[in-house]
Amino acid sequence: MTQFDSRNISMMMDFYEMTMANGYFATGGTNTKVAFDVFYRRNPDQGGFAIFAGLEQIIEYVENMNFSAEDVEYFRSQNLFSEDFLNYLANFHFHGDIYAFPEGTIMYPNEPVMIVVADLLDAQLIETAILTQINHQSLIATKARRIVRSAEGRFVSDFGARRAHNFDAAVYGARAAYIGGVNGTATVLAGQLFNIPINGTMAHSWVMYFPSEFEAFKRYAEVYPASTTLLVDTYDVIHSGVPNAIKVAKEVLEPAGHRLKGVRIDSGDLAYLSKRVRKMLDDAGLQDCKIVVSNSLDEFTITSLLNQDAKIDSFGVGERLITAKSEPVFGAVYKIAAVEENGKFVPRIKVSENVEKITNPGLKDVYRIYNEDGHAVADMIALPDEEIDLSKPFRYIDPVKPWKQREFSNCTAKKLLKLYVKDGKRIENLPTLEEIRDFVKLQLDNEIWQEEQRFENPHRHYLDFSPNYYEMKMNLLYKTRSKLNS
Repeated sequence: MTQFDSRNISMMMDFYEMTMANGYFATGGTNTKVAFDVFYRRNPDQGGFAIFAGLEQIIEYVENMNFSAEDVEYFRSQNLFSEDFLNYLANFHFHGDIYAFPEGTIMYPNEPVMIVVADLLDAQLIETAILTQINHQSLIATKARRIVRSAEGRFVSDFGARRAHNFDAAVYGARAAYIGGVNGTATVLAGQLFNIPINGTMAHSWVMYFPSEFEAFKRYAEVYPASTTLLVDTYDVIHSGVPNAIKVAKEVLEPAGHRLKGVRIDSGDLAYLSKRVRKMLDDAGLQDCKIVVSNSLDEFTITSLLNQDAKIDSFGVGERLITAKSEPVFGAVYKIAAVEENGKFVPRIKVSENVEKITNPGLKDVYRIYNEDGHAVADMIALPDEEIDLSKPFRYIDPVKPWKQREFSNCTAKKLLKLYVKDGKRIENLPTLEEIRDFVKLQLDNEIWQEEQRFENPHRHYLDFSPNYYEMKMNLLYKTRSKLNS
């Protein structure tokens, strides 16, 4: 068995998680319950929203978390940990609770998209694994949605595996891209694992292997007569590639009762070439032949191409999707929000000179507020035991402008956080990948304002507080500051 095959994903952690866990163990903190929030501070690409992705992999991780004899021996070799702690690890299983937004939920900065309530050691040890999945898959799903939106209904496929940062980034990136709305992937393992439609045709090496371009096209058409798409830019798109593709269509495919499905252009001025190619194909009676383009595409280049009236039917998007090249860091964080003392959770708050880094303390619920037309007008954080009654005008606090009198009228509320894991075991059936993808589309088509989906200067989605939650946070800030100044 190779090292890759035998790796234990439970070891996917930062070393400080283990040093802190050992310290908590030594100081009697093993059975103290805490709450950690997962949230992020800013939408990528200055966008108006992000897409929550990676929940299924997190649940699989915590359900199967364990440390083998080899893992424990590796920790022993660091000469830092007590034998009692190492014995504790040998029998470790996660026994906490996880609340989260349903996967595929449209999310916004500074709201907890996941809350972990668990013994201190349990909560600390899963930090890196949670952030790895959410940061990566949410980033790629959000980038994919931007690219799909720019394509204006045209087919988009993930071509990114060879530019991904490793095997897992390619496979889970393809999963996230499908959640974001791409139509398929070229990554076979992702297709096999997640039932994503796979697609692909040929590389330049196929064309270059044969003695002539026509021979290469002819051989491919003979092997795949019902699904022939030909790569036409190996030598010269206009003077060689397309003429040879048309010749194969007329001399090989049509006599056998088939049509040329498409041609792909992977270099050059795609707007100019697509218009020239479209005319050549149409003049040859191949109006149904699709034009596929690839080569360093993203939402900005696709928008530019379509603004130039490019005649493109399908986009293969690679490196700039799978790496989210324009902004490759998502930035979700994992912060302690409450500690159990005498059977009651007591809020904790991180204070900073940077206002945006002051955390939202304590246990909490998150509500999405809808107007009479079903549009989401805001999200709101409230205390977990609060009654949110919107049958009458409900006063809320805008934390950016708390002095203003605000209220929700003729609105409804939906609680976003659901309990998915109880005592280390899932208690909620998870949706299929297809259902997650449909959920994203449903929200963006029907609930989320189009103004929030603009690429430039999107409308800001408001995150408000209930009056009770706002009062709790302000009181805690005041007490914390008073202690620091005393």
